[in-house]
Amino acid sequence: MKNFKQHTFLKWLISIVLVCISLLSTGCVSTNFSLETLAKSDINMVSDIHIDQTLRLLKTLTRKLYKMNPGELAKTPGATISSRIADIFKCPAPPPEPALLGSRSTQAMLAGLEPDYEGDRVYAVMYGLFTMLHMAYNNKCDMFMLDFLISQNFYNSARNIEILVWRLKTRHTSTGSLCLITNTIEGNVSNLSFERIFGKLIALSDSMALIIAERGDRFVKQAVHIAGMRFLPVGI
Repeated sequence: MKNFKQHTFLKWLISIVLVCISLLSTGCVSTNFSLETLAKSDINMVSDIHIDQTLRLLKTLTRKLYKMNPGELAKTPGATISSRIADIFKCPAPPPEPALLGSRSTQAMLAGLEPDYEGDRVYAVMYGLFTMLHMAYNNKCDMFMLDFLISQNFYNSARNIEILVWRLKTRHTSTGSLCLITNTIEGNVSNLSFERIFGKLIALSDSMALIIAERGDRFVKQAVHIAGMRFLPVGI
C-alpha cells in the first residue's frame, strides 16, 4: 500500500513537472508563473487573499488604536506606531512580550483588558487577535493544497471578535477609565470607524468558515452568542 502511494505521488509530481516544462518551453506563461502557484488549490488561493485582507485590516486597526490611545505607545521607550506594527505582525507569529507572561490568542486579549495590566494594552489586544487568527490558519504563513483548514476555527474567530468589541466597550481600568478608547462621539456625530473595521474582520472570518464548510460538507456548530460570554476555542 505504501509503495502504491509513493508511486502515485511520483506520477503526480512527474506530471506536474512535465506540464511546467511544456508551458515554459512554449512561452505561454508569464514571468510570474511558478511551481508554487501550480501547487495551490482554488481554496488555498482564496485563503491567501483572505490572509492578505485580514492583515491589512489588523494593521489599520493597530494604527488607529495607538493614535486614539497614545499613552500605550509611550510604555515602550523609543517605539513608533510603525515599529510596534512590525513587532506584532510577523510570520510565523513571534513570542509574546514579557508583560503577557507567555499568553497568546484570546488569553492575550483578556490580559490586555485586565484593570491592573501595566503593559502596552494595544499590543496585548492586537497580538492576541493576530495570533488567534493565525491559529485559525493552522499557524501557517502560506497555504498549499495538502493543508486543511477547519471551518469551526473561523466561525469561532468571528464570534470572538464580536466578544472583543463588546469587551472594549465595557472593560475599565482600576481608575474607572476605559482600558482602550475606540469609538468616540463628536457633538451629535458618532465615529464608528472602529466598528467598520471589526465588521470587516468578522465578515472575512465568517466567509472563510462558509467556504470551507461548503467545500468539505462539514457541519459548523453554532454557539449561542451572549454578550460577555467566554471566548470560544480556536486552534488546530
